[in-house]
Amino acid sequence: MQKNPTYTSLVAVGDSFTEGMSDLLPDGSYRGWADLLAARMAARTPGFRYANLAVRGKLIGQIVDEQVDVAAALGADVITLVGGLNDTLRPKCDMGRVRGLLTEAVERLAPNCKQLVLMRSPGRRGPVLERFRPRMEALFACIDDLAARHGAVVVDLYGAPALADPRLWDVDRLHLTAEGHRRVAEAVWQTLGYEAEDPEWHVPLPTALPPGWVLRRAADLQFARQHLLPWIGRRLTGRSSGDGRPPKRPELLPYDGPLG
Repeated sequence: MQKNPTYTSLVAVGDSFTEGMSDLLPDGSYRGWADLLAARMAARTPGFRYANLAVRGKLIGQIVDEQVDVAAALGADVITLVGGLNDTLRPKCDMGRVRGLLTEAVERLAPNCKQLVLMRSPGRRGPVLERFRPRMEALFACIDDLAARHGAVVVDLYGAPALADPRLWDVDRLHLTAEGHRRVAEAVWQTLGYEAEDPEWHVPLPTALPPGWVLRRAADLQFARQHLLPWIGRRLTGRSSGDGRPPKRPELLPYDGPLG
């Protein structure tokens, strides 16, 4: 990997993780790791351009159908692709189909950029996700294989101890906090070959006393009422949180967004 490379453009492809939930800005929009990464890259390269095609709730098939060809046609230097995790969290998931679609996406994107970036997504600790962990790890094995075959780089967020800490996850337990997104941006930055700004991004947070039983139960009730039950309702009715929602930044345009 070239050290401190010069890239002039970035296109981000994916779901809510790449859209930036839950790194909420005062105006109600989301920032997230991809915006932070783009801002850093833009600070080094005048005229740097950035597009973010990610939409919350998208499955890998929807990402392939709605985002991949668009991203390939933009001709960016760097394309990031993160997808498939939403599929693994569905009660019924055909991992063979997920692998096939992810392979199709990589084969269409890799020839149309200078550097394709894939990720082993972060996974927080907790009993709920344990039942899905074998699927997640099968997805990550596929990602590693595709990267080796197509010259992509892999950002290993799954193996980062810090990102397993519940304190870096929002109350919905599915999306990272602003600090979590900052650490992801740093991880991608370093994987692309830039000099580290935070060499210890992966280091766990300082140990803290866990909240008491009453506070944990109150947090569980809030999570169930505000996030889990609506999520189950969407699954039962075949709806998605991203239905009808356009990409946050569909065109490859000069970027001068916030650095943090």
